Amino acid sequence: MAKVTASAERTIDAPADKVRALVADYAETRPKILTEHYRDYEVVEGGTGAGTKAKWKLQATSKRVRDVAASVSEPEAGTLVETDANSSMVTTWTVRPAGERSTVRIETTWQGAGGIGGFFEKTFAPAGLRRIYDGVLGKLAELV
Repeated sequence: MAKVTASAERTIDAPADKVRALVADYAETRPKILTEHYRDYEVVEGGTGAGTKAKWKLQATSKRVRDVAASVSEPEAGTLVETDANSSMVTTWTVRPAGERSTVRIETTWQGAGGIGGFFEKTFAPAGLRRIYDGVLGKLAELV
């Protein structure tokens, strides 16, 4: 099994502190910025930053649906890590200052399948997830 990584990044026209607060708000902001690829989103515990637990279904393709049960940690200021209890998937949100603006990066890693299926997963899944994340970052930019 090979490690698979998908990421997207965008500059947002708002200060990093404001964007960090929005990204860490799983109760109010997160449902507003998720695309149609996310279904049944629910905060199970907490709602802001570290200690939050949330679940959702991620419809990456017409045939591929992943049940995510994420636990959120904050290893450093400006970084949120969502660890999925149902898989090896880990998603890291990083918000950094860029002058008066902010740079937001979403990166997901997981252990891919082996064999020919793993080859196709490593080849095509990152691009598909990047498109989904571009949509999420676009909605975040509109929200601020």
